[in-house]
Amino acid sequence: MYGLTPFERTFGVFDPFAEMGSGFVKDGKQFAACRTDIREEDDRYIMESELPGFEKQDISIDISGSSLTLKAEHSENMDEKDKNGKYIRRERTYGSYQRSFDISGIDADHISADYKNGILIMVLPKKKPDVPVSRRLEIQ
Repeated sequence: MYGLTPFERTFGVFDPFAEMGSGFVKDGKQFAACRTDIREEDDRYIMESELPGFEKQDISIDISGSSLTLKAEHSENMDEKDKNGKYIRRERTYGSYQRSFDISGIDADHISADYKNGILIMVLPKKKPDVPVSRRLEIQ
């Protein structure tokens, strides 16, 4: 008996490799999505971003106006040569992320960041509400 194949299924030359996932290249790094958790506390927000496989120097945080942009970029070359200097294997990996966040209610001058074990933790203090100033005018 013949097997049924759904019409939506397309067949490509590289399908077997895609199904193997990261097992196709044993030493290769595969970067996961940059998951970010944000929790609110009384006077601040705590933002935790997962950046596995990146080093501290691969990460940059830029603040422009009311926008915070988190960027992470990593590239690596793995070269293996034989005794004659010819390549046996040469692989290159590259991964990058960029996310932007609205920080309009944040005191941008006092944001702090720390990176440990693949997790970027940022503390974003809330802006203190403007208290109206009252004063008495002298009549001249």
